Amino acid sequence: MIEARQLTKRYGDKTAVDGVDFTVRPGAVTGFLGPNGAGKSTTMRMIIGLDAPTAGSVTVSGRRYAQHSAPLQEVGALLEARSIHPGRSAFDHLMALAYTHGISRGRVDEVIELTGLQSVARKRAGAFSLGMGQRLGIAAALLGDPQTVMLDEPVNGLDPEGVLWIRQLLTDLAAAGRTVFVSSHLMSEMALVADHLIIVGRGRVLADTTVQELVRSAGGDTVVVASADPAELRRALAVRASRSPAGPDPSS
Repeated sequence: MIEARQLTKRYGDKTAVDGVDFTVRPGAVTGFLGPNGAGKSTTMRMIIGLDAPTAGSVTVSGRRYAQHSAPLQEVGALLEARSIHPGRSAFDHLMALAYTHGISRGRVDEVIELTGLQSVARKRAGAFSLGMGQRLGIAAALLGDPQTVMLDEPVNGLDPEGVLWIRQLLTDLAAAGRTVFVSSHLMSEMALVADHLIIVGRGRVLADTTVQELVRSAGGDTVVVASADPAELRRALAVRASRSPAGPDPSS
């Protein structure tokens, strides 16, 4: 479980995260949704101690990340897929992490297979495509078999097969009772995989809800359009309605 309480981060006079409160519970995929610059990555960096909060607190399983004796086995995180030495092979990168955290060689082989890296495991990471880099980052996140998995924009660079794979992986992790926290700026993607949504904008929590509740509160199939030229909008709708008998009523 991840718990943030009045979590705040300022850089000089800029507030990146502004007093956010949320709880990410085990057994579900929680989507962390918002546009680029909303504060998602900064929040995730504070969760694993890469950035210190200006105010407030955030814990994983009741403790700050740095207080866990084996953090890689408690929290697995992908924040930046390219933060890997380009001269190392995928296998060597994972073995170095395993060696420093008391993880077996067998587990390295397991995550290589799980993430589909078998054919490139001995190749240098610097030559990887963005998609393969993402898979290696996910392999590193899963290496410690952690109870909490946190992934920042994990579908970036993946081909359609890879996107389907990551959706199934997230679902399986949640079904196994793990805490799964996934950021994205794509509502369409989160709607397909998330059980719960935390939506942020300008560093603040705008909604903490389920996908179903969000759709229902937005009016289901209703679409609201704002225009600087209402007369032109009505004309365009009237033209479209005239071409489709079942189309919208431009007078409504």
